[in-house]
Amino acid sequence: MSDTIKLATIGTSMISDDLINAVGQVEGIEYVGTLSRNAVSAREFTERHGGSRPFTSLEQLANCKDVDAVYIATPNALHYKQALACVRGDKHVLVEKPFCSNRYEAQSLYAAAELHHVLALEAMRPVHDPAWATIWAALPKLGQLRRATFRFGKYSSRYDDVKAGRHTNIFDAKMASGALMDLGVYCIEPMVALFGVPDRIVAAPTLISDARTESTGGVIDGAGSVLCSYGRHSGTPGLVVEIAYSKISTDLLPCQIEGDLGTLTLDAMSVPQSAEVMVRGQAIRGAATTTTNSVGNVTERLTIAPCANNMVHEVRDFVSLVNGERIDTLWGASMAPTGAASSFTDVTLDALAICDEIRHQGLIHFPADFHIE
Repeated sequence: MSDTIKLATIGTSMISDDLINAVGQVEGIEYVGTLSRNAVSAREFTERHGGSRPFTSLEQLANCKDVDAVYIATPNALHYKQALACVRGDKHVLVEKPFCSNRYEAQSLYAAAELHHVLALEAMRPVHDPAWATIWAALPKLGQLRRATFRFGKYSSRYDDVKAGRHTNIFDAKMASGALMDLGVYCIEPMVALFGVPDRIVAAPTLISDARTESTGGVIDGAGSVLCSYGRHSGTPGLVVEIAYSKISTDLLPCQIEGDLGTLTLDAMSVPQSAEVMVRGQAIRGAATTTTNSVGNVTERLTIAPCANNMVHEVRDFVSLVNGERIDTLWGASMAPTGAASSFTDVTLDALAICDEIRHQGLIHFPADFHIE
């Protein structure tokens, strides 16, 4: 491999635009071209982003000696097959979230990457974003953690298609999509990174179709709520995390982590821009006519550096890992205090296992649940 990583992409959506923009801000990596089945689209997209090598087939890209790594941003159900082909072509892969349709596919892909001595990494922004390192570092101020609420809900224009009976990949079980796999994962992966794997999961998905709905490929979710409980043997005993996600409504509430000494609030899961910690003062007895339950509270606004495109952080980590630099733990800090997962691979696998369980409880099935190459 050359000193500069030559990166190609699969997919011409807006997320690919953002990734290529991030690549331009990171040293040691450069964009060379994009794969699209449509030759005109491949050429035009590649040229628009300053690349020189459009591709029209997966085989052509996987066998190209001038490409070192591939970013994959296609429908979820295609991630595994496309990433596996690139890995078998000795390419490093950065795969857009969710990494694969289920945990089994992810395990298989990681095993193939190890066999071919290449890197496979999920493009999950929160586990690479320094803003979450700041949030993690503030947790000891909260005392014993008791509750957390992670939420991400925004109405998707594609739901208008569903309501009109039209097909869209965003709500299609055959494409391994739906609200959980698109937005819910942004809540689940930080939960795993911060607190580890819960002992008990109770899921209540909001289903927008049934097994007979052809336009959605069967049962699919538009929203959902999940309660995750941590037992006495976990790193965070007694903690309960509420996960709320939606693509059929807009959630305007903040996220928060509550402890017996204080509460941390943050504005968003995928791109945190604002967060603060309220350390509680002296608790007092209140009456029905008062809203004050403590005095002497101290509120600290956490310092989060503004970032126009926080995909820069995952690209930077990808370059470091490809170059053999060790990133032993998430956010460059030990996660031992909360007993959480300690590597990107662990977080991806554990999060997909949680998604598998949530889907199982909601009777949401993907093709990959029944077959793997």
